Amino acid sequence: MSASLVRATVRAVSKRKLQPTRAALTLTPSAVNKIKQLLKDKPEHVGLKVGVRTRGCNGLSYTLEYTKTKGDSDEEVVQDGVRVFIEKKAQLTLLGTEMDYVEDKLSSEFVFNNPNIKGTCGCGESFNI
Repeated sequence: MSASLVRATVRAVSKRKLQPTRAALTLTPSAVNKIKQLLKDKPEHVGLKVGVRTRGCNGLSYTLEYTKTKGDSDEEVVQDGVRVFIEKKAQLTLLGTEMDYVEDKLSSEFVFNNPNIKGTCGCGESFNI
């Protein structure tokens, strides 16, 4: 048997129009309004930080906390005057996710609509990517 050889060439391309990249996280108007409302009472904080932690039966869960500064490896999402920082560990899991805020008679919460999730655990506290 002969080994096959694959060749690749790298070329510099000029005058090519750059296409916009997809945002790591998009916020619904409801989420933007709620974050503005939460930060109004905390002037020393500049935004919310989103992270992931191992939790639940067998997976990850999102964490939210107030933050006073942007971390060195945090990705910053700015939308309609609201700043959300994504921890490095969470950046790949949140790619293409929509963050919403939902209220009903019994609860109110931020909801992450993530197209990358392959399943959730039985207790409803974690997800698998």
